[in-house]
Amino acid sequence: MKRYLPFIIIVVVLVAVIGIFSVTLRRGNGGGDPGVDLANPNQPAQAPGNVPAPNQPAPAAAAPTKPNVKVSSPVVLEEYGDYQCPPCGQLYPELKQIEHEYGSQVQIVFHHFPLTKLHKNALVAAHAAEAARNQNKFWEMHDRLYRNQKEWADQDDPRPIFVSYARQLNLNVDQFKQDMESNLVDQRISADIQRGASMGVTGTPTVFLDTHMLRYEATNPDGLRRGINVLLERKATS
Repeated sequence: MKRYLPFIIIVVVLVAVIGIFSVTLRRGNGGGDPGVDLANPNQPAQAPGNVPAPNQPAPAAAAPTKPNVKVSSPVVLEEYGDYQCPPCGQLYPELKQIEHEYGSQVQIVFHHFPLTKLHKNALVAAHAAEAARNQNKFWEMHDRLYRNQKEWADQDDPRPIFVSYARQLNLNVDQFKQDMESNLVDQRISADIQRGASMGVTGTPTVFLDTHMLRYEATNPDGLRRGINVLLERKATS
């Protein structure tokens, strides 16, 4: 028995080492999301991919309420969106609700980021919105494009539908048609795309709060409000 004792000790030691290594490996494979912490929006965010996953459900917690504070300047919420993007269409009514709730405390800005390789009519829709801007009806056209997304998204040529929206808005239809094809409108959209790309935008919707890019999974009703509330508290004036 004494003759085999050294071998038995070696086997026991090897088994122990293998067990410790396995536990360490399992721990190393874990980890949380490295994106921005909504309680600390200064942390860098992970940009979404070209085909974003659906919005994840909000944590099971009480919905954040608007802080009762006065601010020297509003929180600027910038969206990079695509009018044919389904998640953008789902986010649209939430942003309208936030605009209603927060009033002058939040300023919403929309930037064009049409994903032309995925959405065949996204670019022409952006042209329609910018053509309406020339007659001071950008937001009215913006709203119609998102509210009626399913009506025009799969059309071979959605222009007649967009012209019908222009008539509903009492726009000068001839000017609207000309502006849809103008170089100036195209340059505005291209400038938005270039600006977004320079800021790390790769998919839609991408939202910035006072220049802080939100994680895609935080771009939901509760996540947006939590981020806005944090920034409002920081801006609070006595």
